[in-house]
Formats: sequence, structure tokens, C-alpha cells
Amino acid sequence: MKKVAIVFDHPYGMEAGYNEPHKRSFTSALLVALLKAMEDDGTEVDLINLHKDNFNPVMSKQDLINWRTKSFVDPQSQDYFERLQMADEIIMLFPIWWEVMPAMTKGFLDKVLAKGQIKQAGATRRLFASSTKVRVLTVSGAPTWIYRIVFGNPVIRMLKRGVFRKVGIKDFKWHNFNAEDTSPRGRVKMLKSVKKYI
Repeated sequence: MKKVAIVFDHPYGMEAGYNEPHKRSFTSALLVALLKAMEDDGTEVDLINLHKDNFNPVMSKQDLINWRTKSFVDPQSQDYFERLQMADEIIMLFPIWWEVMPAMTKGFLDKVLAKGQIKQAGATRRLFASSTKVRVLTVSGAPTWIYRIVFGNPVIRMLKRGVFRKVGIKDFKWHNFNAEDTSPRGRVKMLKSVKKYI
């Protein structure tokens, strides 16, 4: 059975994925659609819901000391790292704000991929299986072509080259959803087609 780890970051949570006025998020709606598609396929899903988990993205002085000197920053980050390692596919799902990822996602990368943890895991075996896939699904207010050409696609360049390639994952794909400039019918179509991007 295929195992997928989803790293989800949106303050409204999954509850905002049901199109209720004044309490809705397209990022959350994508999560709901993903979970339904995977349930239908019989895929095993491990949802890392950063806000629900009360994950603290701030790197404190002690966190940084742990990052440099210990195998992991804290037990929660260690748990996340082990869950990513067990997945056949890692899906990162978050909105793009001011052309970058939210602080929660950045803090997740900073803490979970700790120096000591990477060195310790890499000393005895590969950090991730050679077949591990990463899929990044984002939601932006700007059209995707503007994000690529005008802003230079900063988040995806960083994730692909600066993070996942460094830890040995080469199968990396990204898809951006520009929900704001899409009609309600178009958004429904996006949700129905999300499975093809994973």
C-alpha cells in the first residue's frame, strides 16, 4: 500500500475546506479533495497538520544549539522527520504569501531537517528511499506565469534545489493553483483534478 505524508499549512485548518462563506480557504479545500481521492484509492495517509499540532516554527537560542549539537531539535521535529522517512511520497500544501511560503512551513524545514539529524541518518543509510517523491501544491493570488517569470519562482527553486535535492530526493514536481482569478466552476474543476498532480 502506498503511503503518503501530507505537510499542511494553513491557519484556518482543514475545517475551512468546505466552502462556507467567511470561513473558507482554497488551500484547505485542496486538502479535503486530496484526502477524499486518496481514501478512494486506498492510499495510507499521514497528515501533518502544523497548526493543529501547535507546531512552533520559531528557532529559539536553545533550538539552534540543539540543531547544531544534537541529533534533533525537539521530540516533535524528530517525530516529523521519521514520518517523512517512512513515506513513499511527501506532499507539501500551503499558500504563497508575499511570494514566499508561510512561516510555519519554513520553520518546519528549519527544525525537522536539523544538521545532526541529517548527519546521523545519512551516516548509516540513505535519508530517503531513492523512489521517494515530493509534490508541492501551492495556492497564490498572482497568476502562475507571473510568479514564475516576474518573481522567479523563489519558493520552488529553494525547495527543489536547496532542500530536497540536498537530501537526495530527485523526483520533485510543483503545481500552483490561482484560485482567485478563477470562476467558481473553474475552482470546482481544479479540486476534482487535484489527484493528477500527486
